[in-house]
Order: sequence, then C-alpha cells, then structure tokens
Amino acid sequence: MSDADTPPEASYTPVEERPRRSLPLVLAGVASALVLGAALVAPLVDRVVRGEERAQRALDLTLVETWEIIDRSHTEDDLTYEQDPPAGGAHAPVWLACGVYDEPVREENAVHDLEHGTVWITHDPELSEDDRAALAAQLPDNGIMSPRDDLPSPVVVTVWGAQLRLDGADDRRLGLFLEEYGDGHTAPEYGVSCQGGTPDPQGGVPEQGTDA
Repeated sequence: MSDADTPPEASYTPVEERPRRSLPLVLAGVASALVLGAALVAPLVDRVVRGEERAQRALDLTLVETWEIIDRSHTEDDLTYEQDPPAGGAHAPVWLACGVYDEPVREENAVHDLEHGTVWITHDPELSEDDRAALAAQLPDNGIMSPRDDLPSPVVVTVWGAQLRLDGADDRRLGLFLEEYGDGHTAPEYGVSCQGGTPDPQGGVPEQGTDA
C-alpha cells in the first residue's frame, strides 16, 4: 500500500476511545436528573409524611398528657397552674354549673368541676359558630365548654389529671378521649355531678354550690 492510500493520522480516532470521552457528560446528565427528581419528589414525600402523621394522631390517644395531682385544697385565692388549661390542683370552694359558656370561665372554679369528674372542653374564642356547635354536640352531660384565650391548640379537652390538645372541632380524637376519660374515673370525687354549681362564669356563689 502506498502512502497515498493511508488516511492522515490527524483524522483518525480509535473507536474504543469514544465512550470514555462521552462518559463524563452522561454522568453529569444523570446527576442533574437525580437532583431535579429529588427536588420535585421531596415536597410530595413531605406532604405524605405529614398527612400520615396527622392520620395516625387521629387514630389513637398517644399524645394525651397525664399528671398525678394530689393537691385538692380549697382556696379563695387566684392561682397559677402548671397546665394550660389546668388539669387539677387546689381550687375554689364553688364549682361551675354544667353547660356551654360564651365567655371564659374562672379556672379556679372549673378545676373544682374537674375534681367532680367533669369534662372541660376549652376552645379558641375565634372558632366558628359551626365548630362551636359541633363541640357542644359532643359535650357530655357532666361537662363544661368555654372559650379560652391563648390556648396551645384550637381545642383542648381536659379531665382531672389528663389532657389532650386537638387540631380542631373535627379532630376524631375527641371522641376517643371522651370514650376513655368521659366517665370521670380519673377524678378524686368520681361520680359527682357538676349540677348545682354556680352559673356565673366568674364563680359567684349560688345557694348550693360549695362542698367541704
């Protein structure tokens, strides 16, 4: 073969070298796709996880807080309680009458109700009328419902020594809580009614509304 039949070396590229030169470009493309995919999927995963957490919270009472509360003394003083709303402790000699209140109630009187086994449902004052009606429909006969400023959640349900923060009036855990605690068995005076208490949300003394 003559020199004229041999292609110039500059125009010849071995086939086996071509994949090695394009591999970095392929890897860069794959990496970009993975990053983009992760960016798109992450919010979806986050929503799913949060949705599952909310659903799980609606299925059980694992977030119920409980305390062993010994002090049951009577006092006329204004008190500061460890829980918000209080879940027991020293309290006023007068308890509140059962029912739904349109204004905040004096907590020292409400704690006396808790001692009787009363369920106390407190809610954000800005809760809608429909939501308040939904809560009132679930209130036990031996129960008190009232608005309360600066709650840690939209709705809180409390009995003596136990409390659960709820996401709203439609939180299904309210029914579970009432099924577990609504009979008042955690209270020192289990079985005593809130009937006969004062209807005054600020604790005015009725003819019958005090006990020893």
